[in-house]
Amino acid sequence: MLYLDYCGDCDAAGYAEFVKKAAESGKTLVLGCTNVDAAKAALDVCKDSKPILDGADASNYEAMSKLAAEAGVVLGVRGADINELYDTVAAIEKLGNKNLVLNVGTASVKDAFATTVQIRRAALKNTDRTFGYPSIVNVGKLAPGDAAMQAALASLFTVKYGSVIVMESMNYAQALPLYGLRQNVFTDPQKPMKVEPGIYALNGADENSVCLTTVDFALTYFVVSGELERSGVPCNLVISDAGGLSVLTAWAAGKLSSTSVSKFIIENVEPKVKSRKLIIPGKVAVLKGDIEAKLPGWEVIVAPNEAVQLVKFLKDMQANGEI
Repeated sequence: MLYLDYCGDCDAAGYAEFVKKAAESGKTLVLGCTNVDAAKAALDVCKDSKPILDGADASNYEAMSKLAAEAGVVLGVRGADINELYDTVAAIEKLGNKNLVLNVGTASVKDAFATTVQIRRAALKNTDRTFGYPSIVNVGKLAPGDAAMQAALASLFTVKYGSVIVMESMNYAQALPLYGLRQNVFTDPQKPMKVEPGIYALNGADENSVCLTTVDFALTYFVVSGELERSGVPCNLVISDAGGLSVLTAWAAGKLSSTSVSKFIIENVEPKVKSRKLIIPGKVAVLKGDIEAKLPGWEVIVAPNEAVQLVKFLKDMQANGEI
């Protein structure tokens, strides 16, 4: 997404040319423009890509709403303060336009944060539909030229409660923690991060493909499944209920045992899978004998200790005709 700010130094044609070049990138555009003529010229060259027109305020909302409605794009609304923003949104709704986003302003970090929180509280706690729209926060204008502060503010507004966050630039080091934070906003810290127990067929695996088993801890699952997919070897990843704990923690707590593994295999895997080869985590190699005793007809194989070694391990087994 690109935010294209209109400055008074260029005319409508110049802004339209700027927008046209940006549209060639294929990214979603946000047109930060309160000038009606410039906004119209810009929409003429990019409306097919459905940009956001972030430019309606108390002085131009009628013209801007008409432009946005005709082009079929989202309209961004701003105000000098939260009261003006509210009144402007209400006026635009009376015009029949409810395809909106709310610009919380850039007067100060304090004001932008307070506005964002009050907007969300009004919509959720007071059930005021007038503020029931996503919000856009331009941290690039709140901390111009300060990449570190922009990253800090982006994390703040990711949690409280920015829907679209605008930065001057973004590199990998800034993006990774922000995306990780966003993905965990709705995670309950009192509940373990776990995946559903079951059989996960990878690389086109079928009933004759080898089985591997590990615990249901989400991080373990994603690391292991990622390496298995990278190997390209068809396999069935069997996940049993281990309370959302890691391999060694689950083993120490008695949630990963020969009994729990064999029971899950008998009840859930044997009716669906014909292969009788089971690869267990290397860190619980001690379970191999007991699992074999409780699973007659199964060959239990111990995997390497580290997930990254699974690629070579499986490829070697496949090359040797073992799986």
